Amino acid sequence: MKALVFHGMKDVRVDNVDDPEIQESRDAIIRVTSTAICGSDLHIYNGSIPQPRPMVLGHEFMGIVEEVGKGITNLKRGDRVVVPFPIACGTCFFCNHDLPGHCENSNPDHYGPEGGLLTEKGGALFGYTDIYGGYNGGQAEYVRVPYADFGPRVIPDSLTDEQALFLTDIFPTGYSGIDWGEVKGGEIVAIFGAGPVGIMAAKSAWLRGAARVVIVDTLPYRLDKAKASANVETILWEDAKSTVEQIRALSGGRGADVCVEAVGFEPDRDLLDRAKAVVNFEKGSIKVLEACMSAVRRGGIVSVLGVYSSPFDNFPIHQFFDKGITLRGGQAPAQKHIDKLLQYVVEGKVVLDDIITHRLPLADAAHGYDIFRNKKDNCVKVVLKP
Repeated sequence: MKALVFHGMKDVRVDNVDDPEIQESRDAIIRVTSTAICGSDLHIYNGSIPQPRPMVLGHEFMGIVEEVGKGITNLKRGDRVVVPFPIACGTCFFCNHDLPGHCENSNPDHYGPEGGLLTEKGGALFGYTDIYGGYNGGQAEYVRVPYADFGPRVIPDSLTDEQALFLTDIFPTGYSGIDWGEVKGGEIVAIFGAGPVGIMAAKSAWLRGAARVVIVDTLPYRLDKAKASANVETILWEDAKSTVEQIRALSGGRGADVCVEAVGFEPDRDLLDRAKAVVNFEKGSIKVLEACMSAVRRGGIVSVLGVYSSPFDNFPIHQFFDKGITLRGGQAPAQKHIDKLLQYVVEGKVVLDDIITHRLPLADAAHGYDIFRNKKDNCVKVVLKP
């Protein structure tokens, strides 16, 4: 089959690879009909999260069930499904507590309680390095789905692929940021990052009854897309100080009730930011997280959806303590929310496909990575068609 394979930093190619096969009784083989490039894929592409061997990337995919293992009774050949991005067994302690990203069984070689840099990681993720299970991902013509009786959801024929595709990751992830923020109605929500996850967080904030939603970004075209698709107020980031001042100004001087960090450890950085990281032996920057902690009100909540893969010595714990901030983050529990979110889509309460800016054949996936990573051609979201 054809698949997008990571070979090294900024080196991805569509190769011929072996077809996946049923390996366990709870497996299914899915023929991929739509898949997407995610911002967190770029951390592998950039070499920031190490992957020493070739691997098929991609954790946002859906398609048609082609084959099921003997233990699968809830799916059959021909079913059309979306697949949540965490690989989770559905029966362990963490799965039973709606924490599929911490599954005890899906990542046996690298799982553990510590959450270290390269050891004792969480549960497995599709196409997301050996330390997260080493499973090939869905930017391919076919994919093996473990624990297929727990993850995949059958999609009604009334929905197109593009209406449903983002139930795999970015919609549940954006929603998780708002859920962790305990948005119940009437809140001011500030979202840092106008990429796909940030826009999905904004859509989710409206679903939960937020009074005002503002998105911050460094690029006007991304803010324009956020305004058009999520009806938000926008702030163009020029520096942290002015951004925080603007958020406080629209909230009576207090700060936002909830700040959502949807950028991660690889924000846009100037030479000074990069030099600081080198001196401190740090990878990337926490400048966006720091801005969130300044912009949130006392007693407020900061939800961290952006990926952070290494420690930072200058974490502002004094501010965390003095302001009484609640800090939540991690891999989104997609399986926890997906059924409810699917119903929102079916009922027309939310539209997901309006963030797509580029549709490409799988054969052009390397080009898709280039324009997405380098923000060319006003790229916000790339969907690939095998």
